[in-house]
Amino acid sequence: MKDGALIQIVDSALAEAARRAGPWLVCRPGCAECCIGVFPISSLDVRRLGEGLSSVDPAVAARVRGRARDSVARLERDYPGDTVARVLAEDEAGDSEPCPALDPETRTCDLYAWRPITCRTFGPPVRFGGESFAICELCFEGATPEEVAACEVEIDLESLEDASETIVAYAIAGATIAE
Repeated sequence: MKDGALIQIVDSALAEAARRAGPWLVCRPGCAECCIGVFPISSLDVRRLGEGLSSVDPAVAARVRGRARDSVARLERDYPGDTVARVLAEDEAGDSEPCPALDPETRTCDLYAWRPITCRTFGPPVRFGGESFAICELCFEGATPEEVAACEVEIDLESLEDASETIVAYAIAGATIAE
């Protein structure tokens, strides 16, 4: 599956989820709770983030790259050795690490149009291949399980490359080295 087609499928499904969720979905610019902590991303996500770094204002890209280098340094200090594998394998590892794409002043994503699939699907209730993913703890406050289920969307991405290989900070810091 080509990345553009993948993004179109995911974004369309999430638009439907947001429509169904209505006022239950409180995600807005500046709400960045989901931007704290590390998570695996695929090689398609890495490529997309690289495109974003090449597309944004060079000053913005430089700030994102600087935050990525700082994040990598902190993670390597706290999880020496095979840092990415350790961070992804250990519960609560990197849980307080902000995403390097998150602008700390505006609390918005500097690479929003190029964000990973995980970022695109967080918030509303989503299912992949029968497995439900966690919804934002700030959304659906007071909703019953039935109300949440009524907002759920299924995204069928069986042909999606599922090779989680790195985390955002390493993808961005790696993009810096490769230039």
